[in-house]
Amino acid sequence: MRRLLSIYILIMSCLCVMAQTDRQHIRKGNRLYRQQKFDKSEIDYRKAVDKNQNNAQALYNLGCALMQQQKDSAAVVQFEKASKLETNKKRKAMVFHNIGVVCQNHQMFAEAIENYKESLRNNPGDNETRYNLALCQRQLKNQKQNQQQNQDNKDQNKDKNGQDNKKEQNKDQDKNQEKKDQKQTPKEQMSKENAEQLLQAAMQEEKNTQQKMKPQQTGQNRRLNKNW
Repeated sequence: MRRLLSIYILIMSCLCVMAQTDRQHIRKGNRLYRQQKFDKSEIDYRKAVDKNQNNAQALYNLGCALMQQQKDSAAVVQFEKASKLETNKKRKAMVFHNIGVVCQNHQMFAEAIENYKESLRNNPGDNETRYNLALCQRQLKNQKQNQQQNQDNKDQNKDKNGQDNKKEQNKDQDKNQEKKDQKQTPKEQMSKENAEQLLQAAMQEEKNTQQKMKPQQTGQNRRLNKNW
């Protein structure tokens, strides 16, 4: 019985030492955090998590230290872990609030809104979260309007480019037709010139023929005169 009691006391002592150790690291990390030594506070918070992975406070504080160093993705991972373990509603609200801040900073307004709403479900009286929610809703509306405007501009530019391309095609067709006409016109002119030349040649040939025939006719007349 004494032996069993001794083992029980030893186990409890070990658990107490473990609990004190992770808490000690949290306290040390908090001091460094207040001094804005966020990289060093991160180290102690990680040590606290290594000692007790189910310590929601250590996970949340680690997320805050990472967030201060602009390690937003890593911070969100720790916040999400803390949100699953935290049972205190106000502290849970702080977890979702910080996730909302990270999302809002990255213009992920829809995600930020959901996290702010979840924060307010756990702590409806948090005015800062309520303000952030209203601001984020307005930013999301503006974002959608800008996206729609950009899409409309793209469509207009696309239509304009299509019209410009069509005009260019028509111009090219007109130029090609004009070149074709220019090429065909000399042919037509040459044909007329050739016709005139041929006509003149024919007339000259006819004239020459007539001139040749006159002496023959004269000769015949002469021969006839002689016969007579």
